[in-house]
Amino acid sequence: MSKPAVLIARAIFPDVLHRLEQYFEVESNQDDEIFAPEELIRRLQGKEGAIVTGSSRINASVLAACPQLKMVANLAVGYDNLDVPAMQAAGVLASNTPDVLTETTADFGWALMMATARRITEAEHFLRAGKWNKWHYDLMSGADIHGSTLGILGMGRIGQAIARRAQGFGVQVMYHNRSRLSAEQEAQANQARYVSKQALFAEADHIILVLPYSASSHHAVGAAELAMMKPTATLTNIARGGIVDDQALIAALRERRIAAAGLDVFENEPAFAPAFLELDNVVLTPHIASASVKTRRAMANCAADNLIAGLLTGQAKNPLW
Repeated sequence: MSKPAVLIARAIFPDVLHRLEQYFEVESNQDDEIFAPEELIRRLQGKEGAIVTGSSRINASVLAACPQLKMVANLAVGYDNLDVPAMQAAGVLASNTPDVLTETTADFGWALMMATARRITEAEHFLRAGKWNKWHYDLMSGADIHGSTLGILGMGRIGQAIARRAQGFGVQVMYHNRSRLSAEQEAQANQARYVSKQALFAEADHIILVLPYSASSHHAVGAAELAMMKPTATLTNIARGGIVDDQALIAALRERRIAAAGLDVFENEPAFAPAFLELDNVVLTPHIASASVKTRRAMANCAADNLIAGLLTGQAKNPLW
């Protein structure tokens, strides 16, 4: 009996690829080419399954052109590149990689927030440029994390993991979410306090965005929300590009209406707005919140587990519908 044919649309760890080859006829993309929509459709012809990332959009037109497709495993916890209702209507299984990246991403959220508040990259650039020639009482003075109020927008797995880390810093946590957590969950999340979105932006010293991207969360943080923030506050985005109106954020940073921002994700990434590079009060990283070797391996294996289970048993381990 022939093996099902699958497409691995981006480069993946060689040992994970070898594992998949035990179950499938695999077309891999170890050159890591970004497929245009037409090329993705061409590559999916004859394939029953695929592992994709955010660079591959699976929508109604792709599904219509690939009627043999049965399963798509997303190599990420976010899945705004998958049209899940269209996939459900077409009977195509969909999965993501939850849980395995929660703690690593929460670690990075704190690292990026702290680098932003304490002006770490700005200070390094200052030093590397040869500008450090004396001590001064306010040289690169930033904002404290300890004793501050942290606002978390989006209180899923990662948001709760970020909140748990706040205890060691004596940080008070407030959050806003589509639905309030249970009393037990709030207690476990460092006694996190549920507030309105307006209160979160007005009262927090530091804000971290961890909500999923959808049509309803597009530009959830725009000029109005930025105007609510304290001029001393910082904004950190480890969620998805498009949640923040980048042009509104650039204006707020340029005019010093907020102190600083830390950004791991951007609208239209990797082609982010070049005006960010002109600002010294923003820390920029290339979508690496989950990028530890252990976690990226776990994500790849989770996607592989989903594809194997989905095509061999008809049920993914982390189904999206």
